Amino acid sequence: MSAPTPPPYGAQGLNALLPALAAGMGSRAADVAAGAEGLALGTGPVVVLLLVDGLGARALPQHASIAPTLVGLAAGAATLSAGFPSTTATSLTSLGTGLVPGRHGVVGYTFGLPSARPGGPPTLLHALRFDDDVDPLEVQPSPTLPERLTAAGVEVSHVGPPPHAGSGLTRAALRGARYLPAAAPGQRVAAAVAAAQDAVADDRPALVYVYYGELDSVGHDTGSSSLAWHAQLAHVDLLAAQLMAGLPAGADLVVTADHGMVDPQTRVDLDADPGYGDGVVLLGGEPRARHVYTRAGAAADVAAAWSALLGDRAWVARRDEAVAAGLFGAVADWVAPRLGDVVVVPGEGVALVAPGAEPAESALVGMHGGLTPDEVEVPLLIAPGQGRR
Repeated sequence: MSAPTPPPYGAQGLNALLPALAAGMGSRAADVAAGAEGLALGTGPVVVLLLVDGLGARALPQHASIAPTLVGLAAGAATLSAGFPSTTATSLTSLGTGLVPGRHGVVGYTFGLPSARPGGPPTLLHALRFDDDVDPLEVQPSPTLPERLTAAGVEVSHVGPPPHAGSGLTRAALRGARYLPAAAPGQRVAAAVAAAQDAVADDRPALVYVYYGELDSVGHDTGSSSLAWHAQLAHVDLLAAQLMAGLPAGADLVVTADHGMVDPQTRVDLDADPGYGDGVVLLGGEPRARHVYTRAGAAADVAAAWSALLGDRAWVARRDEAVAAGLFGAVADWVAPRLGDVVVVPGEGVALVAPGAEPAESALVGMHGGLTPDEVEVPLLIAPGQGRR
């Protein structure tokens, strides 16, 4: 398989969104807005940002009868690009830091942290479930945009499920926001509307970030073309409509996502052929984006073996080749060792599963992480506050 096209970072990247929103939040946020890289949105000082986990931009036009509010906003709207891998932990950290994956260091669903012992094997970090002995601020040390916006006088709120408050990923990607725990979608609407109302009434800039993960969960369980996913999309549309109806004049609603989803039909079982294990000390990533960590000096042999076994079903590259291809954007020296010695990107419709080590992930119906447009393109929908224009 030929080298895939890397995600378009820069002004089209998800990492440019919060700096672009900061541009309308007053002169004190100007230094934050400087990272917008040409993305101009025209939003105002109070913004509610709804992030729908798993909502690919290409899925919307097909579902006008199910999601009329979202599809109406999408007409003629631009899109953004998730980075690589197109997965939640990586995308939320790109959103929260304004950096590309190769700069913020959260480079996958799971990835290897180099051993503190010289020559020792890497330790696999699950980026959605940080181990207690792993410091999120060491994993992702750059200041977050919520921290920078707060310092610039913008009130930043994070509305999401109670278990996410203080989680490793929240601290790595979005620390600095006031967390407003809200379990049910209706509670999230109420919390976001109240925060926006207070900001408008007090005439102060505010960003209210609302996370909705249920669409992604349903897609993983039943697939992105299932009746259950369609029904869940209708709930997302209702959520957006309720936010639009409840927000005060002068508060803008912006809707985006962290990635889309595909339902792979070809599953390559990495446990079934011992050739995939030769020279490998650790398998990271997920079925649509693999980090493969090898014994010292074995990377070339492992890359050759995987390339021969997979043929045209995947692109197989050594670390330096993946970096040179631009998959992760510009890669900092301290981030590079977290990438697999071999990086594998399956082609369209292909998943590389490992039922032994990853039984839950291997059984998923809907997946993401790869570089197809269905996975990478995410919506950028804006409902302007009517009282300000």
